[in-house]
Parts: sequence; structure tokens; C-alpha cells
Amino acid sequence: MSFWFRELNVRERRTFWACFGGWALDAMDVQVYSFTIATLIGLWGISKTQAGGLGTVTLLLSSLGGWISGMLCDRFGRVRILQVTILFFAVFTFLSGFAQNFGQLFFCRAMQGLGFGGEWAAGSVLMGEIIRKEFRGRAVGTVQTGFAVGWGAAAIMYTILFSLLPPAQAWRAMFWIGILPAALVFYVRRYVDEAEIFQQTHTGRPAGIAQSLFAIFSGEYLPTLFKAALLTTGTQGGYYAVATWLPTYLKLSRHLSVFDTGAYLFVVVAGAFFGFLTAAHLADYIGRRPTFFGFAVCAAVMAFAYMFLPISNSLMLVLGFPLGFFANGLYAPMGPFLSELFPTRVRATAQGFTYNAGRAIGACFPMLVGVLSARLPLGKAIGTFALASYAILILACLLLPETKGRELMSLEQTSKAGAGR
Repeated sequence: MSFWFRELNVRERRTFWACFGGWALDAMDVQVYSFTIATLIGLWGISKTQAGGLGTVTLLLSSLGGWISGMLCDRFGRVRILQVTILFFAVFTFLSGFAQNFGQLFFCRAMQGLGFGGEWAAGSVLMGEIIRKEFRGRAVGTVQTGFAVGWGAAAIMYTILFSLLPPAQAWRAMFWIGILPAALVFYVRRYVDEAEIFQQTHTGRPAGIAQSLFAIFSGEYLPTLFKAALLTTGTQGGYYAVATWLPTYLKLSRHLSVFDTGAYLFVVVAGAFFGFLTAAHLADYIGRRPTFFGFAVCAAVMAFAYMFLPISNSLMLVLGFPLGFFANGLYAPMGPFLSELFPTRVRATAQGFTYNAGRAIGACFPMLVGVLSARLPLGKAIGTFALASYAILILACLLLPETKGRELMSLEQTSKAGAGR
């Protein structure tokens, strides 16, 4: 951890580690499914469209969960809702391991999505409000490395469990391990407090859920809301198109073994880890918009090379690092950027909506990849939707303002002035 972390106070550090743990365990639980798609296709005889649907339903419900969580955070507080969402997605990941058919797994994956989306909304707003502006981009962005850690843990679990157990048992064991995040609730409950800015603006007058919901669609916020949703759609659509189907692509299209698939994915995950760190620092040094723009262009180039060019398996291994680096690094500036666009009274609601509107649209991409793969090779189907997503992201970068160094309290003053007009 670089020197800036030592500058954080105890409260900031505790919040950092709580959210880092939430992201890591969140990612582990969600990414487990991507490693089991090929096995479920073989064992249950489901189609690629159905397999994509299992990925899509989690993401669609996570968008709803994130939106609901955002509204509840503005009403009841960020810390309380963070605990509820962590427990929710852990329990339904665990129950997924007991599914006996497509319908049961579909239900569990849908319920898991509600908690998955809610955890990001609560944790991201909490981090954005507690960390000082000097370190906000680096801290909130660095927390995103937890996603790479969780993804890497899922890759290690896949390699070990599918090497030691029959596939019919291994896929279930991967979901059962997903109960581990529930333990994080005890840490959050004991050590993490609400941000002062939230307590000050909500003391004695908590905003109603419906009030927060309708407020974000007012003329004051609507243009920013739409442009921010474009940004999140581009970021998440590209990522989901690649991440959901990549293990299956490596196994079925490139004919890699379980061990080789795990090794290739670990290179992608390593790239993701360093991409998060790099983008987090760049967001504070050069700004949020330039970081988004540069990483989006590079992610598009890497997706094209990885999925459309006739490259060897050896070169694919090497390119896995920059693919993971740029596609995942895009998430690092997301939390601070969205936090700096909206005032406290609607921040969680607006941030939950914009992030999860993008997730809802991007969630369709895994299923659409499955549909398109009936007409095109799987790699080209993945690449088509990834490139479309990054084009949307680049457009959003051109439309949104730069927020580097913005004081959150200044948004309160602007909001009050607007309300008085």
C-alpha cells in the first residue's frame, strides 16, 4: 500500500478494509458462476442461451437491488444497509449449490443478484463520503482491487476443486464456499460508522424513499443522471460480455484443460488487480474523465485483438494481462466520480440508480452473446458486444464534467441554491 494509505485516519482505514472485504467476497461469489457454465451445460444439457440467461438474471436483479439499496441508504443509513446486503448475497450463493434443476438455480441466482447490487451501492457511497477529497480517488479506486482478489480466489477454487472432485460435486462446492462473506457483517457492525456528512444532513429529517426517488428525476439532476447511466452502461456491458463467457470460451473454443483455463484466467485477474490500482491513482493525478477515456480506448483495442485476431494460445496468454488491466481498471474511478456528481440528500439514490441502470443494460449482454454465438463463433460474439460497450463509454466521457478535487459540501450549497430558485 503506498504512502497515502498511512495518511488515512482510523475511521477511514476501517471503512476501507470493510468495503475492500465486501468487494472481494462479492466478486468471488458472483464470478463462481462463470467457472461453472461449461459444467452445467454438460451435466444439465442447457443451451448457451439458457446459460447466458443465468448470468443475465443475476445482473438484472443486481441492478434492481442496487437501486433499492441506494434509496434505503438515503433513508436508513449506509452502514446498516451494507450489512444486510452482504448477508443476503452470501446466503443465496450458498443455496445455489443445492439447486437440482435450472429453475431452482435461476431463482437463487436472481436473489443473489439483489444483494450483490445492493452491496456496491452502499459501500461505494460510504467510501465516497468518509474518505477525504485528497485521497478519495485512490482509496475508492483501490478498494476495487478487492474485486480482482475475489475473482482470483474464484479462479483458484475452480482449479483446485475441479482437479480434486468430479464436476458434478465440484460446481456445488464452489457455491457452498460462498457463505464466507457472512462473517464480514460482524466486522462492519463493530468497527464501521456512518459518515459525518450523512449524519449532519439527515439528523431529524430523514428523506423518504419516494421523495428521494422522485427527486433524482427532477430537471435539476436528470441530464447528469442520463449521462452517468451511459458511462456505467459502457463500463459494465464491456466487462460482462467478456468476463461471463471467458472461461467457457477458453475451455470450449480454445480447448484448454481445467488447469490451463485457470492459469489463463489468473493472468487476466492479475491484470485486473494492477489495472484497478493504476486507474485509482490516475483518477487523482490526471482526473476522472481522462482516466475513463484512455482506459476505454485501450480496452476496446484489447477486446478486438483478443477476440477477432487469429492469435496463438501463447500470445493469448500474454494479452490476457492488458485485457484484464484496461477492462477492469475502468471501475476504479467510478465510485468517486459518481459520488462527486450528486448532493448528499440524493447521493445514494442517484448513484444506485445510475450504476445499476448501466448494470441492467449491460446485464443483457451475456444472454445476447449466447444468442449471437448461434450465428457467429463465440469469440466474435463476445468481441462484438464488448466493442459496442466501449463506444458508449467514450461518448459518455465527452458529455460529463470533470470532478477531480470537488468538495462534497459544495454540492450541498449548490443543491440548496437550486432549490431556492
